[in-house]
Amino acid sequence: MHIAIIGASGYTGGELMRLLANHPSAEVVCATSRKQGGLPVAAVHPHLRGLTDLAFQNIDVDDIDADFAFLAVPHTAAMKVAGALLERGIKTVDLSADYRLPKDIFEKVYGVPHEAYFDAPYGLPELHRDEVRDAAFVANPGCFPTGATLAVAPLAEHAHTIIFDSKTGVTGAGNTPSETTHYPNVGDTFSAYKWTKHRHLAEMKQEVAKLGSGARCYFTPHLLPVNRGILTTAHILLNEPMEQGEVEALYRKFYEDEFFVRYQKPTLAAVRGTNFCDVAVESEGDRVVAVSAIDNLVKGASGQAIQNMNIMCGFDETAGLRLAGMLP
Repeated sequence: MHIAIIGASGYTGGELMRLLANHPSAEVVCATSRKQGGLPVAAVHPHLRGLTDLAFQNIDVDDIDADFAFLAVPHTAAMKVAGALLERGIKTVDLSADYRLPKDIFEKVYGVPHEAYFDAPYGLPELHRDEVRDAAFVANPGCFPTGATLAVAPLAEHAHTIIFDSKTGVTGAGNTPSETTHYPNVGDTFSAYKWTKHRHLAEMKQEVAKLGSGARCYFTPHLLPVNRGILTTAHILLNEPMEQGEVEALYRKFYEDEFFVRYQKPTLAAVRGTNFCDVAVESEGDRVVAVSAIDNLVKGASGQAIQNMNIMCGFDETAGLRLAGMLP
């Protein structure tokens, strides 16, 4: 199957190509970039040298010749081309935020009008696999909401309040240099940001509600001086107390058939470079602490996008994604 990656020069584009290089049924034939058009892919992504001889193309969507597309462009950019891909019958996974939320909520959260809205399944396969399977266009979840939702899904309906506290690596900010990601400002320190108003909270609230929960949700992210990974600590305040054995059994049962969710002590090292989400819980009765770990560029972005592609196209869901973590 021929793949096009639209906006392939960023971190998520590079991860898509790295992972798809090992996919038995998919080949990347087109990698677009407005700024890098004409340059060899390996000039921007040196880790891919020897794995691809593609050059970036600066072309219109109408000129793309592929069976499947990934939109790896910023929010508001995806909406400008999504409809054209659908009209051409090219199945697509969108890694931007443009189709993750209802139109009115998107416009409120992102502060811009949505120019070309349509409904799309929210591509968290562990919760929405059936919707993804029948879709031609899927909205890939945000990185923070992926780890947060998987941390609380088995218990959400039993909670009245959920407080998410997440620590993320610097790659979550993308590959464009900024004061926020400048090494002297990031290394050897630790800080919170967007303490109460991070855009991804809207996705968390949406998914918790879909799980049948009326819980109030709060979220504060922190920036870690590491390249990859998100460790989320979720404080789940329950309607009725539950003991450790009951809670643990609930989690193990909920995820027993999910290859990419493992019940074990979460660490960033164990999931680095992989599509796994590691989860564990500890109960003190009326409060359960659930911790999850993901690689923000894989399960939090490109790996989950490929997982969705596999489901949409009838491939083995783990194709191209059966990778162990890089430990130590």
